[in-house]
Amino acid sequence: MTEELFSKTEKDYGDVYKDHLFEQYKLYVESIEKTSDRRQQANNYFLTINTALISLIGLSFQFKIFENVNWIKALLAIVGIIICIVFWFLIRSYKQLNTGKFKVIHEIEKVLPLALYKYEWEILGKGEDKSKYYPFSHIELLIPWVFGLIYIALGIYFIVLTLS
Repeated sequence: MTEELFSKTEKDYGDVYKDHLFEQYKLYVESIEKTSDRRQQANNYFLTINTALISLIGLSFQFKIFENVNWIKALLAIVGIIICIVFWFLIRSYKQLNTGKFKVIHEIEKVLPLALYKYEWEILGKGEDKSKYYPFSHIELLIPWVFGLIYIALGIYFIVLTLS
């Protein structure tokens, strides 16, 4: 794997090899930070959509919106379920992307004086020891499920109302 990552040796590249290696490393670490920022923005977007949709459904009870057309409320619940599925896949995709990016970081750190990310990951039990570190992505993946279960319960309720 290291051979695929490092396209040239220091001898082949020249005197600026170490400088360029470190600059590329810094740029790559910045790309991880940007990916995390985009991930957080996506989470905020989907949380906002779900909160608005749940609020709309809740307000429909209070203000008698769609009072005699429960199928519309059921349809809103189905839309919510679809949104949750997309939300879950997006979170999972970001998790996979970050996993790959950190594997690259670990490979680069093999030729740097310090392997900070690798060492930190080892201190945290590699995400396997929950007493040391419970990965955020595991918690994050539960959020669409929670909203999805709410939509399923509401959808069943509205379908029963429509059929009765």
